[in-house]
Amino acid sequence: MFRIVASDLDGTLLTPNHRLTPFTKKILKLLTDHKIHFIFATGRHHTNVMSIRDNLKINIYMITSNGARIHNADGKLISSYNLETAIVSDLLSVAHYDSEIITNIFRNDQWLINRSVSNQNYFTNGYESNYCIYQKDTLSLDKICKVYFTSNNCQRLLSLEKELNARWNHHVNISFSLPTCLEVMPGGVSKGHALAQVVKLLGYQLKDCISFGDGMNDKEMLSMTGKGCIMSNAQQRLKDTLPLLEIIGNNKNDAVPHYLKRLYLNKLPNISLIK
Repeated sequence: MFRIVASDLDGTLLTPNHRLTPFTKKILKLLTDHKIHFIFATGRHHTNVMSIRDNLKINIYMITSNGARIHNADGKLISSYNLETAIVSDLLSVAHYDSEIITNIFRNDQWLINRSVSNQNYFTNGYESNYCIYQKDTLSLDKICKVYFTSNNCQRLLSLEKELNARWNHHVNISFSLPTCLEVMPGGVSKGHALAQVVKLLGYQLKDCISFGDGMNDKEMLSMTGKGCIMSNAQQRLKDTLPLLEIIGNNKNDAVPHYLKRLYLNKLPNISLIK
C-alpha cells in the first residue's frame, strides 16, 4: 500500500474552476486520518496553497513553486531554493517589452508581474493571491524562487523555451505547467526532487509514493515515484514523454479522488461509504 500520495493541483486535483469538490475533501480527510501522508505538489505560490490547506483543516506537506519551496505539515518552511541574481536579471529582460508575454515573479511572499493584465484568462489560473506590479530597474533580484512567462501565444513561449535553454542550459530547470505558462526554476529544482526530500523526512522511499499530474512540470515527480498517474486532460507532450505511465480520468470528473477510493477500498475503513 502506498503510504504517501503526492498530487499536483491545477488540472489534476482541482476542478477546471480551480476548486476542491466535497468528495475530494472527504477522501483527503479520510486518508490523512489513517496515516496516509498527502502532499500538495504545485507550481503555485506557497501563500496561495496555504489558504487551500488551511481550509481543509488537515496537516499536509506543501511542495510549491515546482519544488523551490517546501513547507512541513505545521506550515514551517523547511527548504528554499532561489535563482541566481544574474539569471534573474536576464529573465526579467528577455521578454519585458514583448506585448504578448507577461513576466511573473515569486519573491518571498510576493507575487509580482511586469504590467497589468486585465481580461487575460490564462493569467490568473484560479489564483486568489494579490499580485503587485514591479519596476524592473528597482526590483531587488535576491530571494526569487521562480520566474514564469504567461501568454496566449503558445508558439512564442515555445521559442522562448528554446532560447532560455540555449542560454542557461543546466543552470535552470524550465518546464511548461500549461501550454500558456512557461516556468523557470533553479537548476536541479523540481517537484520530484523536493518530494524525495519530503519522503525521506517521513521515513519512507519514493517507491512508497503514488503521484498524479498533468503538466511537464510534473515530469520528474511522476517518473521518480513508485507509481505515476497522468490525467487524461494532461499535456500531450507529457504523455509522449512518459508513455509507460497509466493515464487516468479527467480532473473535471474528480478522477484523482475516485482513483484513490478504488486504490484504498479494501485497506481503509469507511472509504466505501464516501460519496
